[in-house]
Amino acid sequence: MSEKFTISFVLTCHDMSCYLLLMAKIKISSKVEEREWEALQELARESNQNISGLLTEAVADYVRKRRLRPEVMSHLEDSISENEELGKLLAS
Repeated sequence: MSEKFTISFVLTCHDMSCYLLLMAKIKISSKVEEREWEALQELARESNQNISGLLTEAVADYVRKRRLRPEVMSHLEDSISENEELGKLLAS
């Protein structure tokens, strides 16, 4: 099976240095719940980002989270649970 993909060029600058990044992107198709799709569209509008960028970020976060060692995840979950009230205060 051959996959179609596009090549994107991203210019990023940091500390007066600029870099040109070459990124290949593939087209995917999937189904999601309508309410989740609408929430994603709203988030994209609010954050002035496109859906593709938000999905790429979400997939990267998901993969990173799933690849964490189980003991690290356990400590992270314990810490989040222990500091739930502080998290709520900071979020408001």
